[in-house]
Amino acid sequence: MNDVKDLSIILESRFPLVTIETTEEARMLGVIEKSANLLGWASFSWSVVEGLRRTTRTDRMTGTNNLVDALRHIDKTPQNGVYTLLDAHPYLQDPGNVRLIREIAQGYARCARTLVFVSPKLELPPELHHLTARFEIALPDATRIRQIIREEARVWESRNGTRPKGDPEAIALVTQHLTGIPVEDARRLIRQGLDQDGALNMADVDRIVRFKRENLAAGGVLDVEIDTGSFANVGGLANLKRWLNLRRAVFAGEPGTQDLPPPKGILLLGVQGSGKSLAAKSVAGAWRLPLLRLDFATLYNKFTGETERNLREALKGAARMSPCVLWIDEIEKGLAADESGGDGGVSKRILGTLLTWMSERREPVFLVATANDVSQLPPELLRKGRFDEIFFVDLPDAVTRSDILGIHLTRRRFDPTDFDLSALSKATDGFSGAEIEQAIVAAMYEAHARKAPLETSYLLDEIGRTRPLSMMMAEKVDALRAWAMERCVPAN
Repeated sequence: MNDVKDLSIILESRFPLVTIETTEEARMLGVIEKSANLLGWASFSWSVVEGLRRTTRTDRMTGTNNLVDALRHIDKTPQNGVYTLLDAHPYLQDPGNVRLIREIAQGYARCARTLVFVSPKLELPPELHHLTARFEIALPDATRIRQIIREEARVWESRNGTRPKGDPEAIALVTQHLTGIPVEDARRLIRQGLDQDGALNMADVDRIVRFKRENLAAGGVLDVEIDTGSFANVGGLANLKRWLNLRRAVFAGEPGTQDLPPPKGILLLGVQGSGKSLAAKSVAGAWRLPLLRLDFATLYNKFTGETERNLREALKGAARMSPCVLWIDEIEKGLAADESGGDGGVSKRILGTLLTWMSERREPVFLVATANDVSQLPPELLRKGRFDEIFFVDLPDAVTRSDILGIHLTRRRFDPTDFDLSALSKATDGFSGAEIEQAIVAAMYEAHARKAPLETSYLLDEIGRTRPLSMMMAEKVDALRAWAMERCVPAN
């Protein structure tokens, strides 16, 4: 993408106002100046510190440090050109400033003055929207990141007299994680890694992921999950694990995978407590990716349009964090169809926003959604192509129950070989993974109360006292299994 050419097209389209949200102010000023030069237009810039000045000169226009004075000067001058206003967003709450901006914009046919607003975060008042074009500066792709790595490596070599080292796998991951973040941030992170030890290694990958996580957390848009889990702690799910293993290299963009479409996401449908959430976390751990959790409950807002805006901001946050795994837990609770329209149509608009993003996103964001109640899911979400695959996570079979028992006993520093796993597996028929775990915890309390070591007998007693969900809600579980048998791929 050619930023100068693209901005020139917008300027030539005669929009009187242009908004640009970016933290790369210096880079953006260079793009604006080159675009103005390409068109043969004069270029000016304003900030509250410098006031208004022509970008090719050092002299300033006195008395223009306040935005209102700068706008009055622009309104009165017959000078056509591009006027870049830096960090003007705090002053756009003033009705007087907004009125002056409207008058300048509405007088464009008489005097072609384009106001370009550049700020890290920017929202123009509604009355200016129809006069405004939005421009987004291009973020670096993998080719550009590799070029920056080479540039910084040459700088380091010229300064130190030796070539820097690089782990090929780490360099590939560095490239992957820096793709799509501002150029200057990427350059600083590469430079920091080289300056520390003259190499790019896995420690630098972890530092870059931490940098992205902290920046996303500062925005308060999504929850960043620190514990991403591991499939070593997930019993069963052999089909799901194999499916993910086959697609990891393609999602990572490894050499030789360019002809394969990258995977976009999966839906995990299943009985409550069957390990769907743990599996979602483990995808991020297995693929060495950050895990973001989107909670629909935090999106909803009583003001019209704010809920949809919150979702758009959350999805933008995921794009900034990419490559990553975006986990939506119990998705049916946020997208449940409301035929009566009792929520004012918010659920339908949320669904529309999400479906559009799922279809059109280009960033490497792998979506993992989990659901317990298929009857609450809108049919549009289940249509083939929305997800790469829909997996059904059933209650564990005998072999998987034995694996789950061993995993939870080991996590609590017990030796599984000290227990009769065969008998325990048979006794927990119909139990979910979560119910097996809670039976172990309850048996530990019983053993502690008796001041005795944990034994198979305590576990069997606790299992006998437990009524699993598959028994208490047998009709619902059977109906879910029957639905999934013909429509889903078994995860086990």
